[in-house]
Amino acid sequence: MVKRLIILLLLISNITVAQTYGIEDVKKLLKFSTFYAAVNGGTSLSDVDVFSVDNGLSTQTTSTPYDYNFTIGLRKIARFGYENKAQTFYDGTESNYSDAATVGKVKGVEYLFEVDYKRQEGVNYIDQHHFIRYSSDDGCPDELCINFFALKLEYLEDGFADIKYFEASERYRHRKSKNLSWNIGLTHRLAEPYGYNALDEWMLDNGNIHYTYLALQEGYAVNVYSNEYYDPSGELVATSAEVWEAVVIPNVLSDYTQKKRNELKKTIQHSMVVGFDYYKYSKKTWLHTWASLMPYHYDDGSEFSYHNYVDGQWYDYSFGLIYGIKQSRQLGYFAEGKYNKYWNREWYDFKVGLNYTIF
Repeated sequence: MVKRLIILLLLISNITVAQTYGIEDVKKLLKFSTFYAAVNGGTSLSDVDVFSVDNGLSTQTTSTPYDYNFTIGLRKIARFGYENKAQTFYDGTESNYSDAATVGKVKGVEYLFEVDYKRQEGVNYIDQHHFIRYSSDDGCPDELCINFFALKLEYLEDGFADIKYFEASERYRHRKSKNLSWNIGLTHRLAEPYGYNALDEWMLDNGNIHYTYLALQEGYAVNVYSNEYYDPSGELVATSAEVWEAVVIPNVLSDYTQKKRNELKKTIQHSMVVGFDYYKYSKKTWLHTWASLMPYHYDDGSEFSYHNYVDGQWYDYSFGLIYGIKQSRQLGYFAEGKYNKYWNREWYDFKVGLNYTIF
């Protein structure tokens, strides 16, 4: 079912592209796009000396390897009026809040395919953001014009936020004015079953976790007489109950939870979505904002449906804001940011500030 839905959505996307650009004219689709690859690096945390007095004074130096970011991507996204390409080249560190908008600056197809391999403060992770966005706005005079719609296929993986999903949305748009449009439609999200807690089956009636038995099931060994604790490979990892509970068990629970999450199949969530887009620009002031709300989600009755963890419906939403004003030739203010909340998981970033030019 999931594969069929994805194939259907891709076919719809291809048909839309073919109708807009023509089957033989793929070059137009790639025209003005940019392929980029870059490596960025820098110093991470400085070395830290850790002192111990267990067997006399000893010092151990903890070093964190340098940070790096390897980025590879392909993008074709029209810039809004407030966006200026200040750099000659794309270096992989760009962060454009407008990429999250439902509707693009121009009608037609826009896309972004980007993968980031990162190490930050000694932690390795991968970020991915891919999307194809189609905006239709050809000035049809009818109130319910079928030519006013938006389609977006997106895959997002945020290593720090621990969120990963594929999303497809189809929306009808109603132009309220030149600057404002409302939209309503459906979204389909493919992701791991968020809300599932692998430790629930190990909970005791008093609210505690039978962690030692769990560790034994995972291959750890305990000798209570000699206070020795071994990991599955046979290595001694603790010589006291205090170290076992404070150091080893948290790692056992973390590894077990991650393993159980990886064993589960992806689930698909169909939801209704409503939202708006507003964009107004002049050289002295501009405002670009958008929002999406998913107030209703279809319950297919599956074992790992998110409905089971929240006892019914819930709200998923996202919004973004880009605002700037040049109060005078010298003074200007700006505020930019975006916020997302899916399955009770949040990820966001923002920046605010002012610029004052001193003559």
